[in-house]
Amino acid sequence: MKNVNIPMLLFAIATAVCIMLIGVSIAEKSLLGIILSIIAVIIVTGLGFTTKKKMRENGRL
Repeated sequence: MKNVNIPMLLFAIATAVCIMLIGVSIAEKSLLGIILSIIAVIIVTGLGFTTKKKMRENGRL
């Protein structure tokens, strides 16, 4: 069984939550919520990829 990479798991969960918030914002018809949720998805996903690259360079991945 492989070890669980906790930081990457947390980034994946955070991204999934942000995507769900887009749906909630659409249901609530909140343009501001939609925009903020999309920005959050982009930021969290970008941080996840950046962290993965740094971990790969340091040999921890």
